[in-house]
Amino acid sequence: MKRLFCLAAIATALMGHSFTAQAAGVEFGVGQTSDSTMTYRLGMQFDWDKSWLQSDIGRLTGYWSGAYTYWEGDTTASNHSLSFSPVLVYEFAGQTIKPYVEAGIGIAVFANTEVEGNKLGSAFQFEDRFGFGLRFAGGHEVGVRATHYSNGGISSPNDGVESYALHYTMPL
Repeated sequence: MKRLFCLAAIATALMGHSFTAQAAGVEFGVGQTSDSTMTYRLGMQFDWDKSWLQSDIGRLTGYWSGAYTYWEGDTTASNHSLSFSPVLVYEFAGQTIKPYVEAGIGIAVFANTEVEGNKLGSAFQFEDRFGFGLRFAGGHEVGVRATHYSNGGISSPNDGVESYALHYTMPL
């Protein structure tokens, strides 16, 4: 289990280095699960540097997200996870403030297979996210995000867990 967690950390770090030519940002997030477990997220974002469906209303774009999350449990042991996800973003047009909505499906690896009584069934999980927020001139971003983790029925049990978080991203 520890080896798998270490390999996931190394892979995430190496993937980050291969995308350094594109715009990057550091993400800080704090959230909570429905079971009152606090989550603290530190991540990196690497823009795809591509746009689709560009119009006067906005554009479709995206980014790669790699992150470490600390899960602070109050009735069971705390947990740690590493995640990597491609994220699609629809960014509405604006001069200094651009509202956006985002959605993505990626993967995550947890150190333990339980988060606050939710039995995950395996360390490997899928990470589904949906969020919205504001992007400001200069590359700063604030938003709200709902993230669901589940093993997709690969193993049993598959209780899954959700985190609802506020996040701030600053450009590098």
